[in-house]
Amino acid sequence: MMNVSPLNLMSNRNNMRTKFSLVIFFLVVFIGSSAFASDKKYEVKSPDQRLKIDIIVGDSVTYAVRFKNSAIILPSSIAMTLQNQILGHAGTVKKIKTAKSSHFNELSINFSAHYFIIFRAYNEGIAYRFVSDIKDSVKVLSEKANFIMNGTPTAILQETNNYTTWEGPYVTYPSTTLIAEGKRATTPALFNYKVSGVNVVIAESDLFGYPGMYVQKDKDKYIGNWAQYPTKTVLGSWGNFVSVVKERGNFIAKTNGKRSFPWRVVIVTDDDKDLLNNHLIAKLARPSVIKDTSWIKPGKAAWEWWHDAMLPGANVPSGMDNRNTALYNYYVDFAADNKLEYLMIDAGWSDNYDLTKVNPKLNVQGVIKRANEKQVGVFLWCVGTTLLKDLDKNLDFLQSIGAAGIKVDFFDRDDQEVIQWIEEIAKAAAKRKLMIDFHGCSKPTGLEITYPNIVNYESVRGAESDKWDYTINPDHHLIIPFIRMLAGPMDYTPGAMRNKTKASFKPIDPGLPSGQGTRCHELAMYVIYHQPLGMLSDSPTEYKKYPDIMEYLSKVPTVFDETTVLNAKVAEYAVMAKRKGNDWFVGAMTNWDSRELKLDFKFLKPGITFKAEIYTDGKDANTDAEQYERKTISVTNKTQIDLKLAQGGGAAIYIHP
Repeated sequence: MMNVSPLNLMSNRNNMRTKFSLVIFFLVVFIGSSAFASDKKYEVKSPDQRLKIDIIVGDSVTYAVRFKNSAIILPSSIAMTLQNQILGHAGTVKKIKTAKSSHFNELSINFSAHYFIIFRAYNEGIAYRFVSDIKDSVKVLSEKANFIMNGTPTAILQETNNYTTWEGPYVTYPSTTLIAEGKRATTPALFNYKVSGVNVVIAESDLFGYPGMYVQKDKDKYIGNWAQYPTKTVLGSWGNFVSVVKERGNFIAKTNGKRSFPWRVVIVTDDDKDLLNNHLIAKLARPSVIKDTSWIKPGKAAWEWWHDAMLPGANVPSGMDNRNTALYNYYVDFAADNKLEYLMIDAGWSDNYDLTKVNPKLNVQGVIKRANEKQVGVFLWCVGTTLLKDLDKNLDFLQSIGAAGIKVDFFDRDDQEVIQWIEEIAKAAAKRKLMIDFHGCSKPTGLEITYPNIVNYESVRGAESDKWDYTINPDHHLIIPFIRMLAGPMDYTPGAMRNKTKASFKPIDPGLPSGQGTRCHELAMYVIYHQPLGMLSDSPTEYKKYPDIMEYLSKVPTVFDETTVLNAKVAEYAVMAKRKGNDWFVGAMTNWDSRELKLDFKFLKPGITFKAEIYTDGKDANTDAEQYERKTISVTNKTQIDLKLAQGGGAAIYIHP
């Protein structure tokens, strides 16, 4: 028998313990390395190579975004939780497919659990979407869409505590650290890195049968947020005709198991000018389902609601109590005389709860017939829930009386049910060749590409707020084209002719309201704002006082063949030139700060001399916002001029051979 001393026994035990620890250590390293090695890594680059998506597929799926080799979005996880499975969790990659076009590079990851994730990189930004290939219908309990910013950028957000409005003012934060935990905002939402000048905009596209996306502050990141499915609704709110949610389910959507889900979009640029001409959301939308679009005609419209149907000095009784045949015939004549394509007849022409019950003071069919004889189409306003009571019957009625289009209002939600309503209306209206201007609605996400009979959306804090508060001032006017307009067209309803400075403006309702900013600031909106159906919000008798202004408003189109952004800074100023045929239109706007900007006409075709009809702020426009000057000069592509913009000022130019 071997004698072992206590010292030797202790030494042997220590050696064994050390060897065992080393085994455990290397085993952990091996397992960790094996697990790390099992993660699959992919990348997608934009055609210009400036944007890159890094994708890791392991226990979860994460993506990260780099711009010019700098991290913009840090690794952020994405997933969709269905009733019986989680898309994006511990998935087995079955197949990888790539695709290229002149606009984007694409990577499609096919998972064995019957779904795909598609990533695209455009020069303008990146996008990803889930595509399910599940035989049965599914319930989407939740979606994970994380956006982890690298650092603490500034932010400009339209915040909301509900799921019912997209018409609030924007809030500017010098750092995302100052944003309250859990604070929610609509999309598009803009973040900016001051040092590098990089803008990051979170948005979505191709939204069908699914709730709209918000972003919400969650510690160091922003996360996607969606309204849950409504399980109990009643009519209530304003007018007692809005569908109000009383109860919601524990899921966000119930839908077909074989479908594409909306694109999650991140727009990235270090040039503010790019935001004014970025069409990524439209590019991601599915193409038009309307084969014959010849009947869809953008244009401008006379409109009575903003100025309370008041026609001071006219030869007919006016005001909201006199919305009758004679009044609307006056608007028809005004539209025809000034080459406006449409008249918009707002609330009051029919019963709010039964649109086939026409106001007995108004022969609406007669007004439409007279308007059509003068080549003026007529849009008619209606409540969304009223229209949907019997969609086919109501649309047949509107078609039978000769309406060119409808303004559908008061949706006030963007959960799955309402998003389905909006598509249903667009589809049914297209069958009857009716155009649509959606109001009281969520932001566009490309549906107007699929159904081009949608000629505008509200979803913006617009000119109506001149009646009630001070929120839609020139500072606001220089935020919305850089953020909200990225989503699609917006019915801001410009055209105020009673123009006020910051010191002189007061809200007026009822009566004749004013607009904040100069006369030329207002004119510039017709160039800078994207509005295929554009309102002339003020009274015809007011426009008639200024034939030169009306000459410009008659000629400026609402859609263009070419757009060039000449100068821009988010929330401060914008200068854009847009071409229609051989004519060019230039709009320049500033916030409440006066400034001088150089305008270079190099966008014009060389070797041709053009006439430029220039509307600029008057020398005393800082104290009299209605003051403007008009002059005509000859210009070529070598001409340069200085534009002096007053506080809240602007300029508008019509250029033609």
